[in-house]
Amino acid sequence: MTIIFSTKDEALEAIKKNGFALEYASAELRNDKDVVLAAVKQNGWALQYASDQLRNDKDLVLEAVKQNGYALEYASAKLRNDKDFM
Repeated sequence: MTIIFSTKDEALEAIKKNGFALEYASAELRNDKDVVLAAVKQNGWALQYASDQLRNDKDLVLEAVKQNGYALEYASAKLRNDKDFM
């Protein structure tokens, strides 16, 4: 994977236009809740590029699922197996 965005401002600018741009953000940015939240609000499928830690974040995953219910596929196994969350 080629990293194109290394600053938060660069990433947010691109992500607001296309949530899939998260794929090209640095690992640090893919673990930044503000950046990932902007991505999943634009396109829920962007959850697949979030860090493992954020794919386990209930609030963030709910935002992704609100945008696209199929994004649940990329939530952590822990959340998918949590009866209260589901």
